[in-house]
Amino acid sequence: MSHLPARIHIVDDDPSVARALKRLLCSWGMQARTFSSGKAFLAELSACREIDCAVLDVRMPEMTGFEVRRRMKQAGCQIPIIFITANEAPEIETEALQGGAVGFLRKPFSDQALVDLIHRALGRTL
Repeated sequence: MSHLPARIHIVDDDPSVARALKRLLCSWGMQARTFSSGKAFLAELSACREIDCAVLDVRMPEMTGFEVRRRMKQAGCQIPIIFITANEAPEIETEALQGGAVGFLRKPFSDQALVDLIHRALGRTL
C-alpha cells in the first residue's frame, strides 16, 4: 500500500536547525516546509488540511510553540504536533504532552527519534 509523501511543517527560529530538519525529512521521502516564526506559520494556517504534522520549537521570540498550538486549536486545526526544545525544564515536556502533543524531543535528538515520532503521529509503519 503506497502513501502520498507526508507533508511536515517545521517551525523553528534557528535557521540551521530548520534547514537540517528539512533535509532530514526530505531524505526520508517527506515533503517539508520551514517557517522561522509561529507568526509566519499561522499566517498560512488556512491551509491546515494540507499539513499532516507540525514540528514546533517550544521557545521562539514573539510567540512560543505552545501559543502556536493554542491558536491552531482555536482555528480548528487538529493536526499532530511534535514539540522540540533545547530547554531542560521537565515541566515543559509535561505541558507539551498534557496539551495533546504526539511527542516531545530535547535538542540534540537523533534523526531516527524524530522520524519515528512522525511515523507514529501519522499512524504509519516503516
